[in-house]
Amino acid sequence: MKTILLTSSSGGHFEQLSILKKHLSSEYNVFILTEKTEYTNEENNTFYLNQINRKQINFIYKFLKNRKIIKKILEKLNPDVVISTGALATLSVCRIAHKMNKKVIFIESFAKINSPTKTGKVVYKFADEFIVQWPEMLKYYPKAKCFGGIY
Repeated sequence: MKTILLTSSSGGHFEQLSILKKHLSSEYNVFILTEKTEYTNEENNTFYLNQINRKQINFIYKFLKNRKIIKKILEKLNPDVVISTGALATLSVCRIAHKMNKKVIFIESFAKINSPTKTGKVVYKFADEFIVQWPEMLKYYPKAKCFGGIY
């Protein structure tokens, strides 16, 4: 049975990830890796990272701490595929998974119609598949696949 790791930051990115999870077949082992927030409900098959923000004074510390957590989780789960809906917290997940020769799929945010995300611009360079939801985004990501709104 293949293992899929779904990853996103909190908020709207997590909402998109949750919708995607509902469409996955039960023939996969599905796990989630997201940020822990004040309103997080502990769920089965879910792992948590520290919530990070580029503007926080302790950003680098939390970023490096998350990288250690990510490595342990990826080694434990050994996923076949990592699917990310962004944002910042998932950049390291995608990068580390790629270095471990895991298939990385990135889905650019549905909210992005006319400009790329910072995370998307980085992950686009190494993702195995990159998906946009608006044809206008193909000018930023010419090798991406556009399926329209997938949520």
